[in-house]
This record gives sequence, structure tokens and C-alpha cells, in this order.
Amino acid sequence: MPSLKDLRNRIASVKATQKITKAMQMVAAAKLRRAQEAAEAARPYSERMGAVLANITQAIGGGGEAPALMTGTGKDDVHLLVVCTAERGLCGGFNSQIARLARDHIRKLLADGKQVKIICVGKKGFDILRRDYAALILERVDLREVKTLGFVNADGIAKKVIQLFNEGGFDICTLFYSQFKSVISQIPTTQQIIPAGVPTATAEATDGGSAVYEYEPEPGEILSDLIPRNISVQVFRALLENAAGEMGAKMSAMDNATRNAGDMINKLSITYNRQRQAQITKELIEIISGAEAL
Repeated sequence: MPSLKDLRNRIASVKATQKITKAMQMVAAAKLRRAQEAAEAARPYSERMGAVLANITQAIGGGGEAPALMTGTGKDDVHLLVVCTAERGLCGGFNSQIARLARDHIRKLLADGKQVKIICVGKKGFDILRRDYAALILERVDLREVKTLGFVNADGIAKKVIQLFNEGGFDICTLFYSQFKSVISQIPTTQQIIPAGVPTATAEATDGGSAVYEYEPEPGEILSDLIPRNISVQVFRALLENAAGEMGAKMSAMDNATRNAGDMINKLSITYNRQRQAQITKELIEIISGAEAL
């Protein structure tokens, strides 16, 4: 049975922790709004880029003008996985869900006899995956010093991936991230970015019926410029979705932690009061017994 002093110290410690989790929840809530706005603003651009690629691809009819980034190498022996997670923890199962999806994909590929290479964007995903697949990790991209994610960060990652593809380092590249839905819902997502599959043109993109477009320069040259940019856009969108999802998950996790700390304080306070009452009763009994003995 802990002493009254131990219980007082424990209650004070939990109260201090509760103040920290409450403050972290408020900070996450403030950052969530900006991150959510950035993620939602990136979605129309990403979708419009896909519509433009769909129109141009239809124009060339899948001919030989399409660059290798769209058509691929014709093989699927070597797979590159770009796993995007957060740099910090304390956000519930946000990072572990993305890493679990990547692990399942790796196991399936290895079981099929494929070669797997991994690029980790974010410390937490790297820490999880290196336990089982350290030999498969090519590089870890560190974004801890980046306060505000910009397109330049995603473009740097995309250029590394494209350079590795041009050197014959892999055949297929898959992006792993968490799509932000709400504060309590983040969906782990996979997206193949190389070869860039032919996007499905949306109704808005195909509006105009049988309209004929003329491209200047040639469609093949346009695709050679647009596809690398589209890869950067998709990576940038994944980073923004992750940032919003991380803040939402952290806000939810810190709210739960604050509530749990409050419950623990109540239970400890009840235990403290009962033990204190029992001690006072015991002392009163001893005083009364001593007085009657006289």
C-alpha cells in the first residue's frame, strides 16, 4: 500500500502530465487548421494534373511517343517503396498504420520473388521498418528541420526517385501515405507513381465531347515535362495529407491522454482520501483507547 506522501506525489505528477497533454492538444488543433487547408488546396491541382495527362495520353493513343516514366520498363521485378510518415510520435497509431500497410506490401512482394527497395520519408516509419527490413532501406529523408512543407521538399524527393529510375534501379515505384479525412479518420493509402498509369479523364476534363486539341510542342515532349512534375505533385500532396493527418491524430491522441489523466487523478484522489480517512480513524481509536485505559 503506497503512503500518503507517495499518493500526493503521484497525483501531482499526473496533473503535470495532464497540463502538457492539454497544451499539446491545443497546439495540434492550431496547426491542424493550416495543414488541412493546405491538403485540401492541393487536391484540385493534383486532380487537374491527372486530367491534363489523361487528355494528352488520349491524343497520342498510347504510342511510342510516351516517355519511359509513363510506359515503364516492361518488367515488375524490382519495386521501390516510398514510405511517408511523420517525424515525431505522440499521434496514436498514425505512423504504425502506414508502416503496417508497407510491411504487408513488402511481405507480398517478397513472397512473389520480387526485389524490394525502400526510401523512408520521416523518422518514425524508418524506425519501424528498419527492425525487419534494414537491408532493404536505401535512404531516409529527414524533414525534421522543415517548419513549413513546400513544393521544393517534394520535388527533391521526386528527383531522387526519377534519377534512380533512369539509372535502372527499379521497375515500379509505389507511394505510401495517409489520406486525411477528418480528425478521427486517416486512411493509409498506396499510390503507384512510376510507371504513371494513364489517369481516367473526369467528366470536367472530357467536357466538350469530340473536341480536337492541337498541342504545341508535340504531346510526347509535353509528357516528358509534365510526368516528372506530376510525380513531384503527387509526392507533395502525400506530404500535405500526412501533415494534416498527423495533426488530426495527435489532437485526438492528446485529447484521449488528457481524459485518461483526469480519470487517473480521480481514482488516485479517492484512494488518497480513503487511506487518509482510515489513518485518521486509526489514530482516533488509539487516542480513545489510551484515554479509557487511564
